[in-house]
Amino acid sequence: MAYYRRVGVVPPKRHTQHRDEAGKLYYEELMGEEGFSSDSSLLYHRHIPSAIVDSRVWELPDQTTTPNHPLRPRHLKLHDLFPGEGWRDTDVVTGRRLVLGNADVRLSYVVAGTDSPLYRNAIGDEVVYVESGEAVVETVFGALPAKQGDYVVLPRATTHRWLPRGEQPLRAYVIEANSHVAPPKRYLSRYGQFLEHSPYCERDLHGPSEVLLAEGSDVEVYVKHRGPGGIAGSVMVYPQHPFDVVGWDGCLYPYTFSVYDFEPITGRVHQPPPVHQVFEGHNFVVCNFVPRKVDYHPKAIPVPYYHSNVDSDEIMFYCGGDYEARKGSGIGQGSVSVHPGGHSHGPQPGAYERSIGVEFFDELAVMVDTFRPLELGEGGLACEDRNYAWTWAGRGPKQ
Repeated sequence: MAYYRRVGVVPPKRHTQHRDEAGKLYYEELMGEEGFSSDSSLLYHRHIPSAIVDSRVWELPDQTTTPNHPLRPRHLKLHDLFPGEGWRDTDVVTGRRLVLGNADVRLSYVVAGTDSPLYRNAIGDEVVYVESGEAVVETVFGALPAKQGDYVVLPRATTHRWLPRGEQPLRAYVIEANSHVAPPKRYLSRYGQFLEHSPYCERDLHGPSEVLLAEGSDVEVYVKHRGPGGIAGSVMVYPQHPFDVVGWDGCLYPYTFSVYDFEPITGRVHQPPPVHQVFEGHNFVVCNFVPRKVDYHPKAIPVPYYHSNVDSDEIMFYCGGDYEARKGSGIGQGSVSVHPGGHSHGPQPGAYERSIGVEFFDELAVMVDTFRPLELGEGGLACEDRNYAWTWAGRGPKQ
């Protein structure tokens, strides 16, 4: 995103000599998207960033998926994936369980209590929503504090690690793209500034404020990348710690954005989901539903009308409050609903009528709409409430 930042010490002119106090050259690295044709940053390293001394296979967690067939809406109870105290020895990177995925995006969930290894995703950007808990996300650009309600946006190939903080488990909902993720184009001017109608702006985005330097030798970095079967993992070993950047500047960097800084757009009658959009990637969008005043037409029905997004699968992660349209379905904190393209969906029985006259919704949810069908990962299959599909009718299939 074209919002310039500078952190640490950089030379007055790019691609020119930059030396330390002893006269030793720093090594300039361009980290850029779409070749040399899109956003980028220049990072200045103490050591050669390309140097490695070893590389071995990282056996990734189960990445297989199963089609949603026969087609039906589904309810996945993500909190069931990490029962008991096992989270204390789980980290945000290697402990992820795949919930849903396709060729464009993968949705995972993890409950963590220990530090992750150094990691970078070389397939696409990651957007991690912190459902609860706190962490420091250390990156090659600097450190980012993250707390409940934060989106942590990590550009492709950003070396980083997650360090949970506090006594509570860190619960993270992970959106892994096969592309770059950015604010919707309609929120931006032709030069990249947020426009006045956008529900958030540059002041709400929090990037690193100072460099992060670390020492170490033979340092392992876990890398997710393209390979056999589409996704592969490797552990690359660096002779010096990759957190050696003394300064950087540009428009490509990790940042956090709090869902509580999203200003909801409301109206006299029900507003369609695009007003809730926060990010977009290739063939998918991310929206958030926040506490808000609802429709104020005298005959308004505040919950959504029944709808069939013929081009999309709609995935809702319920992470706060009590989602009005789903009351009575069994959905609660930590649930995911899967409403696939090809099947209309909407409020549970009674919700349509109950919402009349309601002035405020106290609900918090993250929605991912995809433009290709999603399949179920091993995590999704392991935590399904198999009665959900029949809750609108009040009964299931005849035995």
